[in-house]
Amino acid sequence: MASHNIPHFQNDGGYKMIEIGVKRFMCVGANPPFDHPHIFIDMGADDEKICSYCSTLYRYNPSLSETETKPAGCTFDVEQFKIAG
Repeated sequence: MASHNIPHFQNDGGYKMIEIGVKRFMCVGANPPFDHPHIFIDMGADDEKICSYCSTLYRYNPSLSETETKPAGCTFDVEQFKIAG
């Protein structure tokens, strides 16, 4: 399995908007088993994008680190959910 260098975010809290410190990331929806297909999102020159699956609005906040979110706790831990092979 390939390693994941791109941050993943989830929205278990059902927030309308999540601020993140990166412009390229993966949205997983909610934590498994309630996730949607894990999709890559690239904001490009924009400062916000909406996930086409869960409609979460992600807004870029340059004061946040790569794994920090507002509200807190929306970073998805890929390692926690890896399936042993």
